[in-house]
Parts: sequence; structure tokens; C-alpha cells
Amino acid sequence: MKETFGASFEKAVQLLSAHLPPVDDHARKPVLFHDIRVGVYLYENKYPEHIVLSGILHDAIEWFNIDESFLKKEFGDRITKLVLASTKDFKKGEKTTELISRCVQNGEEALIVKTADIIDGFKWYSSQDNKEQLLYCLKNAEAILKLKPNNFNDKIFKELEKLTSKDNS
Repeated sequence: MKETFGASFEKAVQLLSAHLPPVDDHARKPVLFHDIRVGVYLYENKYPEHIVLSGILHDAIEWFNIDESFLKKEFGDRITKLVLASTKDFKKGEKTTELISRCVQNGEEALIVKTADIIDGFKWYSSQDNKEQLLYCLKNAEAILKLKPNNFNDKIFKELEKLTSKDNS
């Protein structure tokens, strides 16, 4: 990875911090902490910089109310495309299958970012013993594993399979 990667990582975190929604003690999970964990997970698993940054920023539009054009100006088309792929459209009442299908249509990298998001959700909600949200993660994981094309064979999908089989035991 490039020497400037650390600066890009911090730029992404600073952007999210500057647009952090009000803290809600009743929220499902602390969103900034979650986004950083997703980015760190991708970084530690040696994904390319654009995937790591997309992981950090995957909730930027959905939860931080950051505009698509602003994100594109700051991080470029490639990262914005990956973020948009995993952004829920609440106005359309989008379902899990539609969201995962959009990730698949945008390619393996988009599905990798979404899968990292779900893996972090499994870990977080397990640590909180939140069975309702674990079921939500399982629903997303099952959709990913069902809709994932056979030629998407990144190691992250095997990790998701392990998590879902452990969750079902």
C-alpha cells in the first residue's frame, strides 16, 4: 500500500467524524466505531486501499448524510461506486435481496465491502448478545451466500460461511 494510505484512512475517519449524527443511546450500534472496525478488518486482511476506504465510508451516505457528489469529489468515482452499492435506499423501502443484488451487480469488490459490514455486525451483536440483530445479520449473510456468483471466491465469503454455520449450531 502507498505511503499516503494512512493519511487517506484518517481523511475518511475525519470526514465521518465531521458529519457524525447525534449520538443515540438506543441505536443498534455505534456507527462511527463500526465503520472504523470494518475498515480496519479490511486493512488487516490486506485488501487494496480503495476497498479499505470504501469499508470505512460504507455508511457515509446512509447514516452520515454525506452527499454522493461530495464523496466523489473527496474520494473519487471508484470508492463512491462501492459505497453506493452498499447504501440502503430507505425511500424505496429497499429489501435485503435488492441491496445484496445491487452489490453483486457492482462486482466482487462491492460484495466484499458489504460482507465485511455483515461480519462486523455478527461480531458486534454477538458481543452484545443482541439476538434480534444477529438474526438480521444472518438474513443478510444468507442473501450474500445465495446471490454470490460462483466466480466470486474471495476468502471473506468463506469466513462468512463459517460465521453462519457457527450461528446456526
